[in-house]
Amino acid sequence: MVEKLKLGIPKGSLQNATIALFKRSGWRIDINGRSYFPDINDDTIECAICRAQEMSRYVESGTLDAGLTGQDWIFENESDVRVVENLVYSKVSQRPARWVLAVPYDSDIKRLEDLSGKKIATELVDFTRKYFAGRGIDVKVEFSWGATEAKVVSGLADAIVEVTETGSTIKAHGLRIIHELLETNTQLIANHAAWENPQKQEKIKQVALLLKGALLAEKMVGLKMNVPQARLNEIVTLLPSLNAPTVSPLYQSDWFAVETVVASSVVRDLIPKLLDNGAEGIIEYPLNKVI
Repeated sequence: MVEKLKLGIPKGSLQNATIALFKRSGWRIDINGRSYFPDINDDTIECAICRAQEMSRYVESGTLDAGLTGQDWIFENESDVRVVENLVYSKVSQRPARWVLAVPYDSDIKRLEDLSGKKIATELVDFTRKYFAGRGIDVKVEFSWGATEAKVVSGLADAIVEVTETGSTIKAHGLRIIHELLETNTQLIANHAAWENPQKQEKIKQVALLLKGALLAEKMVGLKMNVPQARLNEIVTLLPSLNAPTVSPLYQSDWFAVETVVASSVVRDLIPKLLDNGAEGIIEYPLNKVI
Protein backbone atom coordinates (compact mmCIF):
# COMPACT_ATOMS: atom_id res chain seq x y z
CA MET A 1 0.00 0.00 0.00
CA VAL A 2 1.36 3.41 -1.00
CA GLU A 3 1.57 5.90 1.83
CA LYS A 4 0.49 9.34 0.73
CA LEU A 5 2.87 12.23 1.30
CA LYS A 6 1.16 15.00 3.26
CA LEU A 7 2.51 18.14 1.60
CA GLY A 8 2.00 21.71 2.82
CA ILE A 9 1.48 24.50 0.28
CA PRO A 10 2.03 28.02 1.69
CA LYS A 11 -1.02 30.26 1.87
CA GLY A 12 -0.69 33.97 1.20
CA SER A 13 1.91 35.79 -0.86
CA LEU A 14 3.77 32.63 -1.90
CA GLN A 15 0.69 30.60 -2.84
CA ASN A 16 0.32 31.58 -6.49
CA ALA A 17 4.06 31.39 -7.17
CA THR A 18 4.23 27.96 -5.54
CA ILE A 19 1.28 26.56 -7.50
CA ALA A 20 2.78 27.92 -10.73
CA LEU A 21 6.13 26.32 -9.87
CA PHE A 22 4.46 22.95 -9.26
CA LYS A 23 2.65 23.26 -12.59
CA ARG A 24 5.94 23.73 -14.43
CA SER A 25 7.27 20.73 -12.52
CA GLY A 26 4.42 18.48 -13.69
CA TRP A 27 1.91 18.75 -10.83
CA ARG A 28 -1.41 20.55 -11.19
CA ILE A 29 -2.79 21.83 -7.90
CA ASP A 30 -6.40 22.97 -8.02
CA ILE A 31 -7.58 25.33 -5.29
CA ASN A 32 -11.31 24.79 -4.81
CA GLY A 33 -12.88 27.89 -3.30
CA ARG A 34 -12.14 28.10 0.41
CA SER A 35 -10.95 24.51 0.76
CA TYR A 36 -7.70 24.00 2.64
CA PHE A 37 -7.17 20.63 0.93
CA PRO A 38 -6.66 21.26 -2.79
CA ASP A 39 -6.67 18.53 -5.42
CA ILE A 40 -3.42 17.44 -7.05
CA ASN A 41 -2.92 15.20 -10.07
CA ASP A 42 -0.82 12.70 -8.10
CA ASP A 43 -2.42 9.88 -6.12
CA THR A 44 0.63 9.64 -3.86
CA ILE A 45 0.40 13.24 -2.58
CA GLU A 46 -2.19 14.85 -0.32
CA CYS A 47 -2.00 18.65 -0.21
CA ALA A 48 -2.92 21.05 2.56
CA ILE A 49 -2.87 24.85 2.52
CA CYS A 50 -1.48 26.62 5.58
CA ARG A 51 0.23 29.89 6.38
CA ALA A 52 3.95 29.97 5.68
CA GLN A 53 4.42 31.36 9.20
CA GLU A 54 3.04 28.12 10.68
CA MET A 55 4.32 25.58 8.16
CA SER A 56 7.45 24.52 10.02
CA ARG A 57 5.44 23.84 13.19
CA TYR A 58 3.05 21.54 11.33
CA VAL A 59 5.96 19.74 9.67
CA GLU A 60 7.87 19.41 12.93
CA SER A 61 4.83 17.94 14.70
CA GLY A 62 4.15 15.43 11.91
CA THR A 63 0.79 16.92 10.95
CA LEU A 64 2.49 17.41 7.57
CA ASP A 65 5.29 15.26 6.17
CA ALA A 66 6.80 18.10 4.17
CA GLY A 67 6.08 21.64 3.10
CA LEU A 68 7.41 24.86 1.61
CA THR A 69 8.10 27.86 3.77
CA GLY A 70 10.58 30.65 4.24
CA GLN A 71 13.85 30.18 6.05
CA ASP A 72 12.81 33.17 8.17
CA TRP A 73 9.84 31.30 9.67
CA ILE A 74 11.96 28.27 10.45
CA PHE A 75 14.24 30.58 12.42
CA GLU A 76 11.31 32.37 14.04
CA ASN A 77 9.69 29.12 15.22
CA GLU A 78 13.02 27.43 16.05
CA SER A 79 11.60 24.36 14.33
CA ASP A 80 13.47 21.05 14.27
CA VAL A 81 12.92 20.04 10.64
CA ARG A 82 15.06 18.72 7.83
CA VAL A 83 15.84 21.21 5.09
CA VAL A 84 15.68 19.18 1.89
CA GLU A 85 16.24 21.88 -0.72
CA ASN A 86 16.76 25.63 -0.97
CA LEU A 87 14.40 26.99 -3.60
CA VAL A 88 15.16 30.60 -4.35
CA TYR A 89 11.86 32.08 -5.46
CA SER A 90 9.40 34.59 -4.07
CA LYS A 91 6.02 36.00 -5.01
CA VAL A 92 7.33 37.97 -7.98
CA SER A 93 10.85 36.83 -8.80
CA GLN A 94 13.72 34.43 -8.32
CA ARG A 95 15.55 36.44 -5.70
CA PRO A 96 15.88 36.10 -1.93
CA ALA A 97 13.65 38.30 0.20
CA ARG A 98 15.18 40.47 2.93
CA TRP A 99 14.04 41.41 6.42
CA VAL A 100 15.11 45.02 6.87
CA LEU A 101 14.90 47.69 9.53
CA ALA A 102 13.21 50.86 8.30
CA VAL A 103 12.48 54.25 9.85
CA PRO A 104 10.79 57.45 8.60
CA TYR A 105 12.90 59.49 6.19
CA ASP A 106 13.10 62.38 8.65
CA SER A 107 13.99 60.17 11.64
CA ASP A 108 17.16 60.84 13.64
CA ILE A 109 17.76 57.09 13.80
CA LYS A 110 20.76 56.25 11.61
CA ARG A 111 22.06 52.98 13.03
CA LEU A 112 20.98 50.08 15.24
CA GLU A 113 22.35 51.64 18.44
CA ASP A 114 20.10 54.65 17.97
CA LEU A 115 17.11 52.38 18.65
CA SER A 116 18.03 51.81 22.29
CA GLY A 117 14.84 52.31 24.33
CA LYS A 118 12.72 52.57 21.17
CA LYS A 119 9.76 50.50 19.91
CA ILE A 120 9.89 48.23 16.85
CA ALA A 121 6.85 46.72 15.12
CA THR A 122 7.22 43.48 13.18
CA GLU A 123 5.70 40.10 12.44
CA LEU A 124 9.11 38.46 13.00
CA VAL A 125 9.04 39.09 16.73
CA ASP A 126 11.25 36.45 18.34
CA PHE A 127 13.98 36.67 15.72
CA THR A 128 14.06 40.47 16.03
CA ARG A 129 14.24 40.34 19.83
CA LYS A 130 17.14 37.90 19.72
CA TYR A 131 18.88 39.92 17.00
CA PHE A 132 18.94 43.07 19.11
CA ALA A 133 19.61 41.22 22.38
CA GLY A 134 22.64 39.60 20.78
CA ARG A 135 24.01 43.08 20.10
CA GLY A 136 23.22 44.38 23.57
CA ILE A 137 20.63 46.87 22.36
CA ASP A 138 17.55 47.25 24.56
CA VAL A 139 14.47 47.64 22.39
CA LYS A 140 10.78 46.88 22.75
CA VAL A 141 9.49 44.60 19.99
CA GLU A 142 5.75 44.40 19.34
CA PHE A 143 3.87 42.06 17.04
CA SER A 144 2.25 43.60 13.98
CA TRP A 145 -0.75 41.88 12.36
CA GLY A 146 -0.18 43.61 9.06
CA ALA A 147 0.15 47.04 7.46
CA THR A 148 3.39 47.25 9.40
CA GLU A 149 4.61 50.29 7.46
CA ALA A 150 1.64 52.27 8.78
CA LYS A 151 2.70 51.64 12.38
CA VAL A 152 5.77 53.82 12.09
CA VAL A 153 4.13 56.39 9.82
CA SER A 154 1.35 56.90 12.38
CA GLY A 155 3.78 57.07 15.29
CA LEU A 156 2.79 53.75 16.88
CA ALA A 157 6.39 52.56 16.55
CA ASP A 158 9.79 54.13 16.04
CA ALA A 159 10.89 51.57 13.44
CA ILE A 160 9.73 48.45 11.68
CA VAL A 161 11.33 45.18 10.70
CA GLU A 162 9.64 44.15 7.45
CA VAL A 163 10.23 41.73 4.59
CA THR A 164 10.92 43.15 1.14
CA GLU A 165 12.25 42.11 -2.24
CA THR A 166 13.06 45.43 -3.86
CA GLY A 167 12.44 47.95 -1.08
CA SER A 168 10.05 49.90 -3.31
CA THR A 169 6.99 49.46 -1.06
CA ILE A 170 8.93 50.63 1.96
CA LYS A 171 10.14 53.71 0.12
CA ALA A 172 6.61 54.40 -1.15
CA HIS A 173 5.47 54.67 2.48
CA GLY A 174 8.03 57.37 3.20
CA LEU A 175 10.49 55.11 4.98
CA ARG A 176 14.18 54.45 4.53
CA ILE A 177 16.07 51.21 5.16
CA ILE A 178 18.96 51.52 7.57
CA HIS A 179 19.89 47.87 8.16
CA GLU A 180 19.37 44.37 6.77
CA LEU A 181 18.77 41.70 9.41
CA LEU A 182 18.24 38.58 7.36
CA GLU A 183 18.20 37.31 3.80
CA THR A 184 15.70 34.50 3.34
CA ASN A 185 14.51 32.14 0.64
CA THR A 186 11.88 29.45 0.30
CA GLN A 187 12.83 25.99 1.52
CA LEU A 188 11.38 22.54 1.09
CA ILE A 189 11.38 21.02 4.56
CA ALA A 190 10.53 17.56 5.87
CA ASN A 191 9.55 15.93 9.13
CA HIS A 192 12.39 13.73 10.43
CA ALA A 193 10.17 10.66 10.80
CA ALA A 194 8.78 11.09 7.30
CA TRP A 195 12.31 11.36 5.94
CA GLU A 196 13.15 8.00 7.52
CA ASN A 197 10.22 6.42 5.66
CA PRO A 198 11.69 5.11 2.35
CA GLN A 199 8.52 5.73 0.32
CA LYS A 200 8.03 9.25 1.59
CA GLN A 201 11.71 10.12 1.29
CA GLU A 202 11.70 9.02 -2.34
CA LYS A 203 8.66 11.19 -3.04
CA ILE A 204 10.13 14.20 -1.25
CA LYS A 205 13.34 13.82 -3.27
CA GLN A 206 11.29 13.66 -6.49
CA VAL A 207 9.47 16.87 -5.58
CA ALA A 208 12.76 18.59 -4.70
CA LEU A 209 14.43 17.49 -7.94
CA LEU A 210 11.64 18.67 -10.23
CA LEU A 211 10.97 21.94 -8.41
CA LYS A 212 14.66 22.79 -8.57
CA GLY A 213 14.72 21.85 -12.26
CA ALA A 214 11.74 24.10 -12.96
CA LEU A 215 13.38 27.02 -11.19
CA LEU A 216 16.61 26.55 -13.14
CA ALA A 217 14.63 26.41 -16.39
CA GLU A 218 13.19 29.88 -15.70
CA LYS A 219 16.67 31.28 -16.13
CA MET A 220 17.44 29.32 -19.31
CA VAL A 221 16.14 29.10 -22.89
CA GLY A 222 16.71 26.72 -25.76
CA LEU A 223 18.20 27.92 -29.04
CA LYS A 224 18.00 26.22 -32.42
CA MET A 225 19.59 27.45 -35.63
CA ASN A 226 20.92 26.40 -39.00
CA VAL A 227 24.61 26.96 -39.67
CA PRO A 228 26.70 26.52 -42.86
CA GLN A 229 29.57 24.09 -42.51
CA ALA A 230 32.10 26.81 -43.25
CA ARG A 231 30.95 28.85 -40.22
CA LEU A 232 30.26 25.98 -37.78
CA ASN A 233 33.37 26.41 -35.64
CA GLU A 234 32.81 30.14 -35.22
CA ILE A 235 29.19 29.60 -34.17
CA VAL A 236 29.99 26.83 -31.69
CA THR A 237 32.69 29.00 -30.13
CA LEU A 238 30.12 31.75 -29.52
CA LEU A 239 27.66 29.46 -27.73
CA PRO A 240 27.71 29.25 -23.94
CA SER A 241 26.22 25.90 -22.98
CA LEU A 242 25.55 23.52 -20.10
CA ASN A 243 27.49 21.01 -22.18
CA ALA A 244 28.64 20.98 -25.79
CA PRO A 245 25.84 21.96 -28.20
CA THR A 246 24.06 19.33 -30.27
CA VAL A 247 25.16 19.47 -33.91
CA SER A 248 23.35 17.44 -36.59
CA PRO A 249 23.87 17.47 -40.39
CA LEU A 250 20.87 18.58 -42.45
CA TYR A 251 19.65 16.14 -45.10
CA GLN A 252 21.62 16.28 -48.35
CA SER A 253 23.16 19.62 -47.40
CA ASP A 254 26.40 21.18 -46.24
CA TRP A 255 24.43 22.90 -43.43
CA PHE A 256 24.07 21.80 -39.82
CA ALA A 257 21.32 22.11 -37.21
CA VAL A 258 22.74 23.42 -33.95
CA GLU A 259 20.82 23.25 -30.67
CA THR A 260 21.84 24.38 -27.20
CA VAL A 261 20.61 25.70 -23.85
CA VAL A 262 21.81 29.10 -22.66
CA ALA A 263 21.08 31.60 -19.91
CA SER A 264 18.16 33.83 -20.90
CA SER A 265 20.15 36.87 -19.77
CA VAL A 266 22.64 36.53 -22.65
CA VAL A 267 20.21 35.89 -25.53
CA ARG A 268 19.59 39.51 -26.55
CA ASP A 269 23.34 40.03 -27.07
CA LEU A 270 24.01 36.56 -28.44
CA ILE A 271 21.46 36.42 -31.29
CA PRO A 272 22.90 39.40 -33.26
CA LYS A 273 26.39 37.84 -33.01
CA LEU A 274 25.07 34.51 -34.28
CA LEU A 275 23.43 36.24 -37.27
CA ASP A 276 26.59 38.18 -38.03
CA ASN A 277 28.54 34.92 -38.08
CA GLY A 278 26.25 33.14 -40.51
CA ALA A 279 23.55 31.45 -38.42
CA GLU A 280 20.04 31.42 -39.93
CA GLY A 281 16.55 30.39 -38.84
CA ILE A 282 17.25 31.03 -35.15
CA ILE A 283 14.50 29.80 -32.85
CA GLU A 284 14.32 30.63 -29.15
CA TYR A 285 12.00 28.53 -26.96
CA PRO A 286 11.19 28.35 -23.24
CA LEU A 287 12.02 25.36 -21.03
CA ASN A 288 9.94 23.67 -18.36
CA LYS A 289 12.72 21.95 -16.47
CA VAL A 290 16.49 21.68 -16.60
CA ILE A 291 17.77 18.70 -14.64
